[in-house]
Amino acid sequence: MAWQQLTLEIHASDAERVEALLTSLGAVSICLQDAADQPLLEPAPGETPLWTHPRLSALFDEAVDRDAVSRMLASEGLGEASWAELVEREWERVWLDDFEPMRFGKSLWVCPGDTQPPVPAKTIIALDPGLAFGTGRHATTALCLEWLEQANLDDCAVIDYGCGSGILAIAAALLGARDVAAIDIDEQALIATADNAGRNAVDKVITVATPSAPLPQPADVLIANILAQPLVELAPLFARLVRPGGWLVLSGLLDDQPSWVSPAYTGDFTMDPPTCRAGWARLTGIRKRVHSVSAV
Repeated sequence: MAWQQLTLEIHASDAERVEALLTSLGAVSICLQDAADQPLLEPAPGETPLWTHPRLSALFDEAVDRDAVSRMLASEGLGEASWAELVEREWERVWLDDFEPMRFGKSLWVCPGDTQPPVPAKTIIALDPGLAFGTGRHATTALCLEWLEQANLDDCAVIDYGCGSGILAIAAALLGARDVAAIDIDEQALIATADNAGRNAVDKVITVATPSAPLPQPADVLIANILAQPLVELAPLFARLVRPGGWLVLSGLLDDQPSWVSPAYTGDFTMDPPTCRAGWARLTGIRKRVHSVSAV
């Protein structure tokens, strides 16, 4: 089956009206993308900010009357739409076309599907991210994987807060962690993590949960690859979730953000200088020892 894809640049104020119109004309899917390279960083949970000038794409089945739809849009003063034919594809597998085995550190490899690394490898993560974030191609994920690869995780308890595809949780399990709690607010992330844990035979080590579930015991390592503002807000919680002497690993930061994220942790952690790459940064720190104070 072939699909007919309409593309139209609109103003943000017209988005709801155009979506409703196209749905009434038979659109089965509508997507909005940025048409002007306008970044939208760190929306709060539940927020859906929109670019000022989005590009709208709508899919129709192959029987759609393209001329009739275009005339209706023109009559509404919405400009000229362009059309293209899309041949049916297994879209959830398209990402594999550009995803090749990647090495992190000395011998940690991430491989799509059933592919194998080009050289013998000590640790291999077989990955299918599904609809969740995390393949290792982004600098923030790479920085976290490289830290895990060089760490001694034997018999450690690890928390992956904001687990996405589960790539960091699985790396920790394969590198020796005895117990890994993978936590995310996104149901798709939990599904992807559980599936990938099974694919790598570490499903007995990894437990998936939402933040509303009972909190795990303090861990030897907590790793969180999310965003700067949530990391600041989560600092008190993370202090409770890392045992004294345990490690904190934070990523998802732009390289100018550690200067205001790190101070949120310095009361409970001894923080290291950031490690930066390609405009992104990773922060690490060690949980300070808790000293009891006797009443006088």
